[in-house]
Amino acid sequence: MVLKRAEWPHQDEFAIAVATKVANYGAYVVLPEFGEKEGFIHISEVSSTWVRNIRNHIHENQRVVIKVLKVDTEKRHIDCSLRRVSAEAKRTKNNEWKRAQKAEKLLELIAKENSMTLDQVYEKIGWPIEDVFGEIYKGLERASDGDVEVFEEVVATKKLRKQVADLAKQRIEIPSVEIDGEMTITVLGSEGIEVIKKALSKGLLEGKKHEKSTTEIYTLGSPRYKLRIVSPDYQEAEEILTDVLGLITKTIESDSGNISFIRK
Repeated sequence: MVLKRAEWPHQDEFAIAVATKVANYGAYVVLPEFGEKEGFIHISEVSSTWVRNIRNHIHENQRVVIKVLKVDTEKRHIDCSLRRVSAEAKRTKNNEWKRAQKAEKLLELIAKENSMTLDQVYEKIGWPIEDVFGEIYKGLERASDGDVEVFEEVVATKKLRKQVADLAKQRIEIPSVEIDGEMTITVLGSEGIEVIKKALSKGLLEGKKHEKSTTEIYTLGSPRYKLRIVSPDYQEAEEILTDVLGLITKTIESDSGNISFIRK
């Protein structure tokens, strides 16, 4: 089902819509996030190019991302646009929809455990999580990666907070990002190998300061070495890469060596 907290969408908001009827002059849709409220996409808002056959762009039962043009709460009608949705807006909204679906599945389990309706669970724990984290699923990810303490500011009973946190730990897997690259390192002289070993060891120790991320360095055959960072957060991965590579570079160059790095 996937619920939105607001009863009606706002103008210029992107929303999920499902086509219920397609005619030559436009398409009728419902917005499942807003209690199946009805909307309409005029044929002029279907595509930025000439529409020869509207069904080449939208057909019955198709789920699409629309932009809300106008909301008439008295007539209970929403004017929508398909052509004003960029590829980036479509991708972002579909990702938000998928995350909301995952969050709702977990809330359904909470409802079953407590003999409550889904609407009641949203009111008692879902919306309070959204108040703190901006998105229910984001709060669930934080609980999965941490513990019930992350819900300290969530206005809900201790029992519900613990139930949700425990389920999040069981069912939500934190996605990871991986960045890597290839270092080419040369240090002249009889001590060159030892200098490289020392530099790489320092780099690994620096990476290990981040408990939730992993840093790997291995040889591809001298003078080439692979540096890989795996982290649950892209920004943290970038920061680790900068710190590790910076320390290795400083150590190598302090012994008159040379290092280059190519991002893969």
